[in-house]
Amino acid sequence: MIKKHFVITIDRQYGSGGRVVGKRLAEELGIHFYDNDILKLTSERTAIGEQYFRLADEKAGNNILYKIVSHLTPDISSPKLDENIVSPENLFRFQAEVIREIAKNETCIIAGRCSNFVLSEAKMEDHVDFFVYADEETRIKRAMDYNKIEREEAIKRIKRINNERKKYHKYYTGQDWMNPESYDLMINASRISYDEMEVLMKDYIRMKGFID
Repeated sequence: MIKKHFVITIDRQYGSGGRVVGKRLAEELGIHFYDNDILKLTSERTAIGEQYFRLADEKAGNNILYKIVSHLTPDISSPKLDENIVSPENLFRFQAEVIREIAKNETCIIAGRCSNFVLSEAKMEDHVDFFVYADEETRIKRAMDYNKIEREEAIKRIKRINNERKKYHKYYTGQDWMNPESYDLMINASRISYDEMEVLMKDYIRMKGFID
């Protein structure tokens, strides 16, 4: 089914179903789906406790300089091995390094963590970047169903997590999280099922010549 090496990145509003569908697509294609396990891989590679990466996961850093100078974004090249080794910015560099290595070595799907930006900055050509969003009611219902939580808790989580992801993306890329220019395809998941979303993604990557 897979014709040549490529990588799919999926950024997603919490509750949109992007993660669920990404995982299902990976299973159908027989490739790895990377999400939280990137934290474990980065921890193992760096010998830095996984808890540090989890605390910083998809959250903006706290360097006041980047907040004051809006066009300035953290350097995502090689990690620094100095006294700031566990700063949020340096943890992001370690994570970006792992994302680049994974993308170089295997066809896979990577969820979030500015992976579309990381791969673009690395001049990797063969990656397809999706953004999945949905209206509030759809996100509430899907969050309730997936996490088995009450409506009020779903609303709180949606507001908090999407706000964190928005700030995180802006902090490390300097770009707006939902800017369509940053993605190959923006998918409105409000009026389509998980099955239909998976078909849409698969048809797109087939159109791009990556699968039969």
